[in-house]
Amino acid sequence: MIQRPSSNEYASFYATYVDKVPEEDIIQVLIDQQHEISAMLDQVGDEKIHFRYAPEKWSVAELFQHMIDTEKIMAYRALRVARNDKTPLPGFEQDDYAAAADTSKRTVESIKIELLAIRKATISFFQSISNEASEHVGTASQANISVRALAYIIAGHLIHHFGVLKDRYLFEG
Repeated sequence: MIQRPSSNEYASFYATYVDKVPEEDIIQVLIDQQHEISAMLDQVGDEKIHFRYAPEKWSVAELFQHMIDTEKIMAYRALRVARNDKTPLPGFEQDDYAAAADTSKRTVESIKIELLAIRKATISFFQSISNEASEHVGTASQANISVRALAYIIAGHLIHHFGVLKDRYLFEG
């Protein structure tokens, strides 16, 4: 079972995400979130997928694309660190990614398929590693990061953005 990371296993700005994750088995949290993903996207529907709550803010589609991109990046980091790759990994600029992603033709179904596919791969990866590998520490964005911290960041990032969807975009969760 992957243990909760200590605060020295990730940069302080990730505490926002790690702290949101309940005191449960992280693999089960990731699994359970699949149902939340489906329910939230079903609620959004294609008629609201391009809604913005204010000018210059991300549309719902852009927000989900950000969740997809971030999970792919964090899972990739976890793979590299779990395999003892000591190469420092660069950060990424989320706004640049959002600007480069053309979400104008995305449908709820296409987003759901992609997000659930990456989540299944994420779950399979974390299920496949040993407890020892989950404790490996590497460098990303010029800070220490452990494999297990990345699992919690992935789960907490989704919790964070589902909170944004509820608070700012007025979707129920």
